[in-house]
Amino acid sequence: MPQLRKDPIIGRWIIISTERAKRPKDFVVSHKDAGPTPCPFCEGNENMTPPEIFAFRKDGTGKDKPGWQIRVVPSKHLVLRIGRDLGRKAVGIYDVMNSIGAHEIIIESPKHVTHFSDLEQDNINLVIKAYINRIMDLKKDENFKYVMLFKNYGRAAGASSITHTHSQLIATPVNPKRVKEELNGSRLYFEYKERCIYCDIIRQELDNRQRIVAEVDGFVAFCPFASRFPFETWILPLAHSCDFENLKEEQIPALSKILKEVFLRLRKVLDDPPYNYVLHTAPFRRAKAKAGYWKTITEDYHWHIEIMPRLTGIAGFEWGTGFYINPTPPEEAAKYLREAKI
Repeated sequence: MPQLRKDPIIGRWIIISTERAKRPKDFVVSHKDAGPTPCPFCEGNENMTPPEIFAFRKDGTGKDKPGWQIRVVPSKHLVLRIGRDLGRKAVGIYDVMNSIGAHEIIIESPKHVTHFSDLEQDNINLVIKAYINRIMDLKKDENFKYVMLFKNYGRAAGASSITHTHSQLIATPVNPKRVKEELNGSRLYFEYKERCIYCDIIRQELDNRQRIVAEVDGFVAFCPFASRFPFETWILPLAHSCDFENLKEEQIPALSKILKEVFLRLRKVLDDPPYNYVLHTAPFRRAKAKAGYWKTITEDYHWHIEIMPRLTGIAGFEWGTGFYINPTPPEEAAKYLREAKI
């Protein structure tokens, strides 16, 4: 019998459709195309991208030249652009502003690697360090309130024709609605219980263990209780922290290890599925916060990574109600992932 489950953070209801229950082999995965040749993200083709913003490079190598390990460039298809004047104004009852922001591409390897799990752990360490560098740098711009870091893999997940492994980030002058829902839910829980809801979820998942996928030195991966999508997996630090960019140097290898393991497990179980990967971290806080701005974000919010394989579509019911229908219970998904031989 189907079961309705309520997301304890934002209050959204999910339908776990056991009557439509699907195993990994039941999902039809459409693999991505080969991509353009030559690849603009490969070492030696630096002239095919906009000038780099940041890079980890070998000593003695120059900007926009070979010799890099991680390279960050502006997107050729900018969603938002760097600028000074937000130009907030009203148009009747509507609010508008200029499209101020930033849109960057993090190229994760000089070699033509297509899957994140094929990167060596030292390489993933540098990817994480590049994420931190870009968030810290963009935080300096007072027009920006949030940086959303994400990866689209495969056509079904909205990826471009460029298959070379890369992530994107978009800095926005407003806080995204999806993040604000989490922030508000976390604050309400903290006001009532004086505890972080994510920390409580971690404790319950580790105690229950049915939805655990992996554990690595201070990080845990699990399929959330109210998973929106089959095989949806979250990664969180066990130690409470609201800001991803405050990740300590000694924590980076463990995070890179659990990321690689989770992607290897998803790839093995689901035959290399398309997916979206997003980092949810706390918004930027300015020294001169507006009146009424709450002061407990550092205590009530917990950064985390959400990985969502794109195995099912969203149809009229989902769009009309905000409900999601998940045909694979998270307990079963976690078991498949946990028991996979990698």
